[in-house]
Amino acid sequence: QVQLVESGGGLVEPGGSLRLSCAASGSIFSFVDMGWYRQAPGKEREWVAGIAPGISIRYADSTKGRFTISRDSAKNTLYLQMNNLKPEDTALYYCYAKTSKNTYWGHGARVTVSS
Repeated sequence: QVQLVESGGGLVEPGGSLRLSCAASGSIFSFVDMGWYRQAPGKEREWVAGIAPGISIRYADSTKGRFTISRDSAKNTLYLQMNNLKPEDTALYYCYAKTSKNTYWGHGARVTVSS
């Protein structure tokens, strides 16, 4: 069973930065896609960014140019660097990882952008 554990959330002022991490229990080479979703209070879950090995890095329009997704295969960890954060980025951020058969989810990391 794959386990994903997010960390790095917190409270930050508008314009600030945070880096989220998602540590996987197994080798991330087994995943065909990894990425992040977020869910703001009262809203549906929204895809944020994804990285598919050897294929592409993709971003939602709302995060393009501000967020950077990356991964460290040696540490089996996925990252989301978030810069120039806005109040509308406030949400619970979930890491996901897909194999050919299943999609796994972390429990979420809360990000609050407020002055």
